[in-house]
Amino acid sequence: MALSVGIVGLPNVGKSTIFNALTKAGAASANYPFCTIEANVGVVPVPDARLEEIHGMVETERVLTATVDIVDIAGLVKGASKGEGLGNKFLGNIRETDAILMVVRCFDNEDIVHVDGSVDPIRDVETIELELVMADLGSVEKRMRRLEANARANKDDAKAILALAIRLKDHLNEGLLARTLEIGVEEKRLIREFQLLTDKPILYCCNVSDDELPDGNDYSKLVAAHAAVAGDETVIVSGAIEEELANVEGEDQAELLEAYGLKEPALNSLTRACYQLLGLRSYFTVGPKEIRAWTIRAGDTAPQAAGVIHGDFERGFIRAQIYSLDDLREYKTEAAIKAAGKMREEGKTYVVQDGDIVHFLFNV
Repeated sequence: MALSVGIVGLPNVGKSTIFNALTKAGAASANYPFCTIEANVGVVPVPDARLEEIHGMVETERVLTATVDIVDIAGLVKGASKGEGLGNKFLGNIRETDAILMVVRCFDNEDIVHVDGSVDPIRDVETIELELVMADLGSVEKRMRRLEANARANKDDAKAILALAIRLKDHLNEGLLARTLEIGVEEKRLIREFQLLTDKPILYCCNVSDDELPDGNDYSKLVAAHAAVAGDETVIVSGAIEEELANVEGEDQAELLEAYGLKEPALNSLTRACYQLLGLRSYFTVGPKEIRAWTIRAGDTAPQAAGVIHGDFERGFIRAQIYSLDDLREYKTEAAIKAAGKMREEGKTYVVQDGDIVHFLFNV
C-alpha cells in the first residue's frame, strides 16, 4: 500500500537507535528481510501471533507477514519551520509520510547530553508540535492568498474552502494541531487538500531506561496525559534493550526477554501500533504454498481486498468464501469447516474484517 510512518524527535532522544533496532528486526526475518528503499526507509514485518497459530493447524511452505514502512527522519531543532538546521528537509520528509511516530526522551543519563540541557519530555513534545504548527500556518496563509482570488471569481467551492482556511489559521495561531479542530464530514474532505503536517495521526514513543519497563516512569506518564488530550496513544520502549534484542535470536533472545520481564520485544507492539495508526488491517489467505497476511484499509470491501492480491481479482470479483480463526480452531481443517456449513459466501458489499480467512472467486 506504500503507506509509511515517519519517526521524528529531537537529537539524542533515541530515535535512530529505535529505527536501527526496527530494521535489524526486519533483517532477521527470513521472509521479509529489511529492505533499504532509500537511505532512511525500512520495510518492517508486523508481528501477528495469528499467523503462527494458523500455521500450527495448516501445513504450508512459508508464512508471510504484513509489513509497514518506517521512515527515519532527520532530527528536528527549534526554528525548523523557518529553515533552521535541516528544517526544510525535515518538514518535507514528514509531509511525505502518512502518520508520525514521535520518539520522546523519558530517561535520565548524564552521558547523553540533551540538546536543551535537561530532560523535559513535555517541552520536547511541544517544541516539535510547535514547529509543525508553524509550518502548517505558513502553508495555510499561502493557500489563503490564492483562495481569496478564487472566491472573488466565484470559482468552484473556493468560498467554502476559504472559510475553512480562516478557521484553520485561527486554530493554528493558538498553537493547536489541525486535527483537533472540530469540523464536519464535508470539511474533513476539504481539509485533506491542505496536506497539513498536524492533520496526521501521531503515536508517541516513550524511550525509557531498561529498569523502567514495561510500565514506564513519571516522564512517560506526562507524555501519556498530553497524548490523551487529542485521543492519541503512547508506547513504552527502551531503545537500548531493543537494540540488544535485535542482535540476538532464538534461546538467547528468550533469555534476555525473561531477564527484563518481557513477553516479546517492545518493538513488536510498537510496529503493530504503527500499523493500526495508519488505519490498516489484515486478512489471511491459507494454502499449501503459503499462509499470508494481506494489508487492507479499515472499511475495505471484498473486491477492494481482492485487488490487493491482483487487480484482475478486483475487476473479475464474483464472491468471497470466508471463515474465521475461531472456526479453524474448532473444526481444525477447511474441509471440516465447509462440512459444518461454517464457510460463508460474501458478495461485493461485504466489508472485510481484520482476521478474516478468505478465498476469492473471480472471472479473468
